[in-house]
Amino acid sequence: MTLISVIYLNNFMNKQKILNFEKINDFSYDNFFVSKSNFLAHKTLININQRERFIFLKGPKKSGKTHLGLIWKNINEAIEFNGNNSEEILNQKKNIFIDNFFSFINEEICFYIINHCLINKLKILISSNIYPKEYNFKIKDLNSRIKLFHLVEIQDPDDLLIYNLLVKLFHDKQIIVKNDEI
Repeated sequence: MTLISVIYLNNFMNKQKILNFEKINDFSYDNFFVSKSNFLAHKTLININQRERFIFLKGPKKSGKTHLGLIWKNINEAIEFNGNNSEEILNQKKNIFIDNFFSFINEEICFYIINHCLINKLKILISSNIYPKEYNFKIKDLNSRIKLFHLVEIQDPDDLLIYNLLVKLFHDKQIIVKNDEI
C-alpha cells in the first residue's frame, strides 16, 4: 500500500460515522416510500379497484413486502395468517394476507386457505423473497393453485428510496444531517 493510499484511507475512515438505530415498526401508509423499485407493486396493491384477487408479491429481503402487505391488509380489511390461526381464518369470510409464505409453509393448510378464498370470492395476498417456481411443492394441487396468482415484484431498493428512508430515519430520530453526508 502506498503512502497516498494510506492517507486517503485514513481520511476516508475519519469521515465515516457509525450510527446505531433502534428498529421502529411503523407500517403505516405515510411511512411507505414509493420509487421506481416498488412503484408497480404499490400501484397494484393499493388500487382499491384491483381486479386481481390472488396476488403473489415477490421481492428481496427487507424490500418493503411486509410493509406493503400490511397496508394492503388494512385497505382490504384482511386477516393475517400467522401459521397458527388457520381455523380462525377458515371460519371467517375475510380477505387474507400471508407474509413470508415459504418460511413456515404447511402445504395442506395453505391449500385449504386458498380454496377457502376461491370458494368465497375473497382476496389473498402472499409475500415471499423467492418465486413460487423455485419451491418444490409436495402437494401438486397447491402448486396449481399458486399458478393462479398474479405475480407482482419489488426490485432492489434504488438510490432515491434509500435516500428517502435515511432522511426519514434521521428526521424521526431528530438528527440533523447535511444532504452531502447522506
